[in-house]
Amino acid sequence: MIGIIGYGNYIPRYRLQLSSIAKMWEKDTMEIVGGLKVQEKSVPYYDEDIVSMSIEAGREALSMAQLHPHEIGALYIGSESHPYAVNPSSSTIGEYLEVGNSYLAADLEFACKAGTASMQLIYSLINSGQIKYGLAFGADTAQGKPHDALEYTAASAAVCFLLGDDSAKPVALIQSTSSYTSNTPDFWRRDGKKYPSHFGRFTGEPAYFQHIVEESKQLLSQSGTKPEDYDYCVFHMPNGKFPRVVAKKLGFTDAQLAPSLTVDHIGNPYSASSLLGLAAVLDTAKPNQKIFMVSYGSGAGADGFILQTTKFLQKKRTNHRTVQECIDDKIMISYEQYLRFTHTLS
Repeated sequence: MIGIIGYGNYIPRYRLQLSSIAKMWEKDTMEIVGGLKVQEKSVPYYDEDIVSMSIEAGREALSMAQLHPHEIGALYIGSESHPYAVNPSSSTIGEYLEVGNSYLAADLEFACKAGTASMQLIYSLINSGQIKYGLAFGADTAQGKPHDALEYTAASAAVCFLLGDDSAKPVALIQSTSSYTSNTPDFWRRDGKKYPSHFGRFTGEPAYFQHIVEESKQLLSQSGTKPEDYDYCVFHMPNGKFPRVVAKKLGFTDAQLAPSLTVDHIGNPYSASSLLGLAAVLDTAKPNQKIFMVSYGSGAGADGFILQTTKFLQKKRTNHRTVQECIDDKIMISYEQYLRFTHTLS
């Protein structure tokens, strides 16, 4: 079987309180924070991007796996904030991780589910026998136009999962994966535009909830399992409200969901969102526990995974920097600093 043999994450240290954004635009702080269930969001420093963040996450994953970079056969990164329109992020990351030259590389984009799409592709390459190991990344420095609803939660982070077969002592095995896709244009960014557009409330029922619910039903059906068979669940987190609502709708409990809710502390890092939730779960899970995860990407689609932790998990994460440690390592900034860090102001 194929599984995760190492994982790593990177969250920028800088944080902006949602109350600072609300104050700038003279909005009701309690209404904003209470509705989104998010207190603050992570902000990249002015010289950070998805490449620099992914390199840090990749080093963590390789270190945990104790694998030489030259053994990597593929490197895929999912993001909607690649620093170059033409010039791959994947090859730059591979160069700095010293992967060598004999590997497949690609930049992927499918809104917030591009990271899980990279996992599915790496999984398939290993399953077909074309490669033995592969790096799957989900990373974003999410964009939100000033005074737009997205500005409150658009955050930054990178996550890397190093996949291999069960001979490499995986921390968790991927038991099943599937997807649900439709042409539902709830969120988009035109070529040349700095900020994305969206259909507001339309992004809820016909987009996020429809796709996650249908993919979850599909995955549960094909695996012959029920929500109560799982120890943890992870869902894409555009805000703090949506994953809680969809978990309840599907029959999962608060206890199953709570360990994954990184959105409460750092906002929504788009392609890294569900992957960061999975990393947070792996940081605290015990051997032989089952995890149900479904990502979501506008446009629209959902990728589902069923994973089971192994006896190698606790030993391999011994010197690993946890998601919670990254969350706790923070420096608060002002709204003006935020505009400068994100190059909105020079």
